Amino acid sequence: MIQCEHVKKEYGRKTALADFSAEFETGKIIGLLGPNGSGKTTLLRMIAGLEMPNSGDIYIDGKRVNDIPASKRGIGFVFQNYALFRYMTVYDNIAFGLKVQKVDKKTIDKRVKELIELIGLKGLDKRYPSQLSGGQRQRVAIARALSTKPELIVADEPIASLDVSIQAQMVNLFRKLQKEQGFSFLFIAHDLSMVEFLCDRTGVMYHGKLVEEGRTKDIFAHPEHEYTKALLAAVPIPDPRIERQKGEVL
Repeated sequence: MIQCEHVKKEYGRKTALADFSAEFETGKIIGLLGPNGSGKTTLLRMIAGLEMPNSGDIYIDGKRVNDIPASKRGIGFVFQNYALFRYMTVYDNIAFGLKVQKVDKKTIDKRVKELIELIGLKGLDKRYPSQLSGGQRQRVAIARALSTKPELIVADEPIASLDVSIQAQMVNLFRKLQKEQGFSFLFIAHDLSMVEFLCDRTGVMYHGKLVEEGRTKDIFAHPEHEYTKALLAAVPIPDPRIERQKGEVL
């Protein structure tokens, strides 16, 4: 369980999170929705240990983590812009976290090779990020996040910068990896169709607070907060006649 109790985060005069309290179930894929400036990224960065709250407490599996540095929280982080080390190969990017933890070379080699095969980049281990496509770079970022076998991965719009043709592949990869590895996955998204397809649960943030959270199918079928209602109402409803014609063989 990820718990936030009365968390507050300010940047100068701007309040990103105000008296934020929430619980997120572990072992699930959870999507966070909300307008820009609602505090989603700030929340993820604080859970990961990349930002510290001004006040309040964050617990992971009952353990208060406020004073625990990011490197010791056992959390993987996937950034929208990949954040790979430009002068490191695919192999070294994935191995980075393991080396920081001073894992022995034999174990590192075995784990990195397993991950490279798992993400479908076998044979590309000696390439540099500049030699990879956007989708391949994101796969490396995912593998790096998985390298230390975290129980939780947080991701800030992990597919937003990818071509539409690659996004579906990444969504399916996330689902496959989560089922195989059993980690919790908390991520920010703006693509409602991806959230509906991928997420077990969905949280909606608005003005620095979690205004709604529950099973994804319940949120989409019966939204309660006015923002959620407006957001889902903006999703175009397919014309059944057009959808039928798409399936017809001419």
